[in-house]
Amino acid sequence: MLARARQLPTATQLAALLAKAPLLLEAGCCEQAAFERAHIPGARYIDTNEIEHAPLWVKVDDAGLLAILLAHGIRHDSTVILYGRNNLAAARVAQLLLYAGVSDVRLLDGGFDAWMAAGLPCEAGPSRAAVPAEAFGAAFPGHPEYIVDTAQVRALLARDDGILASIRTEAEHLGLTSGYNYIHARGEIPGAHWARAGDNGDVNSMSAYQRADGTMKPAADIERQWRAAGITRGHLVAFYCGTGWRASMAFFYAWLMGWPRISVYDGGWGKWSADAD
Repeated sequence: MLARARQLPTATQLAALLAKAPLLLEAGCCEQAAFERAHIPGARYIDTNEIEHAPLWVKVDDAGLLAILLAHGIRHDSTVILYGRNNLAAARVAQLLLYAGVSDVRLLDGGFDAWMAAGLPCEAGPSRAAVPAEAFGAAFPGHPEYIVDTAQVRALLARDDGILASIRTEAEHLGLTSGYNYIHARGEIPGAHWARAGDNGDVNSMSAYQRADGTMKPAADIERQWRAAGITRGHLVAFYCGTGWRASMAFFYAWLMGWPRISVYDGGWGKWSADAD
């Protein structure tokens, strides 16, 4: 049983919640046209380009993130339900909302594919206009410990209880590929523990964590996989991947399980390998 099971609704559970008009966001990267063709009724669209930026695809600065959340009507006490056609995009936004301090963040298990597989209705048209929030209503960010930078990763690696968990394919882990056409360096951060991701070199796959339909595998299976890699609840764990999407999904699953000391290395391998030091 997940410690925060309510935060991972199924498609049918989400359908039951729609009558309460929650703040429902579809997250995607340059996918607004697909959103306008069909989306979950009542959803609005948020693009990941709003919350992260090139060339390393790290999050925008805190002032920028706060402005974006307020523009979308998000306060610290909001209930925000996220989903995506690629649910990794939704996980990226969800992780940053938790970092910001939003109190009730939920992620549709299996994303838009799960909604469609359940035969639930869709609507078409542009994203509805948001009602901006005047203030966040609490200290921002509420959980700064959920994001770490390169200096903090170096400090983490020097700790006896610190673990840097690599959420990457085997080919990335072995240095056979960077995984991205805009990241040239290949390899792994020294001292990282390989915690797997997906198969066949696909950087959009989390098959080590998800069933074939994209829903989360049992928490016990994920924890067993982490233990085999030397990663336990007793560690201070920072997840990283190529940039941040897969690490955000691993973080969200660990958060659902109630792991106490977790974070995401924002920018991941792209940021580490671009650092001349």
